[in-house]
Amino acid sequence: MPTPKQMERLAAQPSGPPEPTVPPPGPADDLPEAYWDSIIRDPRGQIRTRVPIQQRRLSEIPRHVLRVSCRRCDRIVEIQTVDALRIYGAHAVWKDVGMKLLDNGCQERTGRLEEDGCWPSFGTP
Repeated sequence: MPTPKQMERLAAQPSGPPEPTVPPPGPADDLPEAYWDSIIRDPRGQIRTRVPIQQRRLSEIPRHVLRVSCRRCDRIVEIQTVDALRIYGAHAVWKDVGMKLLDNGCQERTGRLEEDGCWPSFGTP
């Protein structure tokens, strides 16, 4: 038999059918708006529209030294940004300048014209 205190506690509890609980969303259900808001506001999910460094003009590159290397012969060529600006101009694209710096220097020759030459890699110094 319950004690009088236990009976008071049982009487104070609401009786009747339990309130229906909302089931968690399933794979086929739509996700709540709060979820999408948190995804959109997350800085890690922002779309980066930055242009890759090899497609930038020399005047747009903030680095002091530019480096291009060959993936075949491991030759590395570095040039200061101010020197590249002076020689090639502010509107020159870094990819074109890097290819000019690597021209006719690859040590790995195959004998086929379309395969000869350096394969540039635009790394960070």
